[in-house]
Amino acid sequence: MGQGESAANEEVDLAVIQELCTTFMRECPSGALHLHEFKRIFGVQSTCEEESIYIETIFHSFDTNRDNKLDFMEYVAALHLVLRGKLEDRLKWSFKMYDRDGNGRLDRQEIRHIIKIIYKMKTKNTDINMTPNEMCDRIFELADQNNDGQISLAEFMEGAQKDEWLMEMLKLDFNAGGWVNRTMWVKSP
Repeated sequence: MGQGESAANEEVDLAVIQELCTTFMRECPSGALHLHEFKRIFGVQSTCEEESIYIETIFHSFDTNRDNKLDFMEYVAALHLVLRGKLEDRLKWSFKMYDRDGNGRLDRQEIRHIIKIIYKMKTKNTDINMTPNEMCDRIFELADQNNDGQISLAEFMEGAQKDEWLMEMLKLDFNAGGWVNRTMWVKSP
């Protein structure tokens, strides 16, 4: 890549950031994205407890300074992760979302918590033939390599990359299209 191409990429990135900032300030004139606004962006109704808990968990995972709001930098970092982030980074983020106690290991209770939420959300739109407990058991069967009843980050990453079903269960993708014009963030071929 020559200097001219590098400069062009930087200009595009600057234009994207400027557009993101404009959109962010229009949607969040206070300079912060609060949980209720985050839920509105994703169309989460207050009557759907599972979706609400899931979105709250996602929101708090992006709130790195724990002030209960996303500032512009947290917003951009979150967008970058979900729309352009490498699979490895998205898996690490998913692991962090599962790891409720922050000890760096996932136990059955932590896995079951997220699986139950996902299960309730997905059964509305798809035909799932496993219960949350069966899904949790299968995740441990595939990922807990040393059979200690906990899944480390390394086991999580390796298991997800070896098994397609496990990858789909663990990577916690969600529709971030409402955040911003996705075409600004999609990598060029």
